[in-house]
Amino acid sequence: MAGLTAFSAETAEALVRWLDHLRAIKGASAKTVEAYGRDLRGFLGFLSQHHGGGEGILALKSLPQADLRAWMAAERGRGLSARSLARSLSAVKNFLGWLAQRQGFDASTVLSARGPKYRRKLPRPLTVDDAREVIADIGAYAAQDWVGARDIAVATLLYACGLRISEALGLTGADHPLPDVMRIRGKGDKDRLVPVLPVAKEAVADYLRLCPYPAERDQPLFRGARGGPLNPRLIAKAMEQARMRLGLPATATPHALRHSFATHLLSAGGDLRAIQELLGHASLSTTQAYTAVDAARLMEVYDKAHPRA
Repeated sequence: MAGLTAFSAETAEALVRWLDHLRAIKGASAKTVEAYGRDLRGFLGFLSQHHGGGEGILALKSLPQADLRAWMAAERGRGLSARSLARSLSAVKNFLGWLAQRQGFDASTVLSARGPKYRRKLPRPLTVDDAREVIADIGAYAAQDWVGARDIAVATLLYACGLRISEALGLTGADHPLPDVMRIRGKGDKDRLVPVLPVAKEAVADYLRLCPYPAERDQPLFRGARGGPLNPRLIAKAMEQARMRLGLPATATPHALRHSFATHLLSAGGDLRAIQELLGHASLSTTQAYTAVDAARLMEVYDKAHPRA
């Protein structure tokens, strides 16, 4: 395995087993497993150079925080962002915690290490009116009626159901007609149940009535011009054209419709835990970002409306 030549075969085998554990037991997505593997190979490679190589599992059992700090300083020195470094540190801690359970050593010193602080980017949702206008506009200028209906249907699913673009485009003919509650397989192959509003059902039904390709059970529900799977870049392009016509900012992307779904639910009194389930977030902290958006909007309204002396 590249980057582990200076480490023992036992360490390399442990890394492979941990990645298998993430994939099979934790249900991590292929991209997550790939990223964590890359992070760990980089970390272990640094330790090899830092100590001149030759270390194995024994070195990891007695790893001091000073080595972690040296690694983090080196990563920052090569230009890694605080956010990316925090993710890498999370991977290292996860691996060492897993290893400690199996090897019977105390990893509390390493697990208590603090990562770099960084400011989370707040989601950039659309207003309710802008979301409606985008959905109405996104298919209005398509070259063919069925293509316009398709783009409207996809955008409606993102906003009305809070789907990711990959989840919407992952639907097949077997999902038609859309049920009242749809089972969606999201990140990490985790399933969730999502209520389907009548407006979403109608948009998809309108598209399929016009689509020249039949809704076959084993074929994508949303088709490209030649009948193949719809490329998500086409939806992004249609969204870009719509926002330019409407004078909306560059943050008005397909994913912003999902952000809008969550923010508008929260503004209407939706429960944070319920919204977490609807979005398929593994951690509540991810969903809590929408409370900051809601508070920011409230203060914006307050500033505009409050009478000043």
